[in-house]
Amino acid sequence: MSLIDRIGIDISRRLKLETAIEWAAKNGLKHIDIQLDTGDNALPKFDTKRCNAVRKLLDKHGLELGLHSSSSVNVAEYSPLVSDAVTAYLKRYVDLVVKLGASWTEMHAGYHFTKDKKARMEAGKERLKHIVAYAEKKKALILLENLNKEPDDAEVHYLAHTVEEWQYYWDIKSPSFKLSFTANHAHLVPEGIEGFVKALNFKRVHEVRLADCFRNGYEVHLPPGKGNIDFGNMFRLIEGAGFKGHYTNAFATLDDMLAARHTFVKHAQAAGVKV
Repeated sequence: MSLIDRIGIDISRRLKLETAIEWAAKNGLKHIDIQLDTGDNALPKFDTKRCNAVRKLLDKHGLELGLHSSSSVNVAEYSPLVSDAVTAYLKRYVDLVVKLGASWTEMHAGYHFTKDKKARMEAGKERLKHIVAYAEKKKALILLENLNKEPDDAEVHYLAHTVEEWQYYWDIKSPSFKLSFTANHAHLVPEGIEGFVKALNFKRVHEVRLADCFRNGYEVHLPPGKGNIDFGNMFRLIEGAGFKGHYTNAFATLDDMLAARHTFVKHAQAAGVKV
C-alpha cells in the first residue's frame, strides 16, 4: 500500500460517525479514528440496529474504523464505584469494536496526582490486563498510546508519556494488545522521537499518530510546518525500523488533515523513503 493510503485522519468529535464514514470514503481515505463519548456518537446511542447499519457502511466503502476512548477517563482510577465505572466504560468500547465491525480501540494508561504515581500505575496496569483479557475473548484489538507530558509543576500528569513509563505496560502479552505511537508526544520529552523509535519493537506498533509541535515544549497539535518536527527524518526512522502499519493525522481541521497527507508524503520522499 502506498504511503498516502496509509495516512488516515482522527475525526475525534467533529462528525457523526455515519457522516464521517461517508466523508472519508468521498475523500479516498482508508481508515479513520473517532471518539464515541458525546452527542450523536455517545456510547449509549449505539443500539443493534445502528451498529449493523454502520458495519454495512464500512463494508460498502472498504474503510477501517478505529475507536478512541477519552484520555480524560482515568484508566488508573482506584476509588471505589468510580473504578468500576471506568472498567465498564472501557469494556463498552471493546464491545463496540465487535458490534460496529471496527478494527481497534485506542486506550491510555491514565494519570496520576504526583504523590500517588506508583499506586496509579499499578491500578492502571491491572485494569488494562483485565480489559485486554476481555478483548482477547471478544477478538478485539486494543492499542495503548503514549501520552503527552504536562508542565513539571503541574499536580496532574499523564502516565506513559516517557519511554520508561510506557515500557511498564509492554509486558502485557496478548494478540489483542498493541501500541499506538504518537510521534508529537515523543517530541516533547528529552528522549525525543529517535529515543522512542530505538526503544520500540515496531512489530508491536499498530499505528503512528502525527501532529507538529515544538521540541521539549508543551502539548499542541499543529499542522506540519507550524512546529519544528523534522518529518522527513521521522518517516526515515520509523519506516526504517520496519513499521508497516497506518498513520493517523490528529490536528487542526479536517481540511488541514487532508492536505497534510500530501505534505507528509513529500517530506518522506525527500528523505529517501519509498512512498
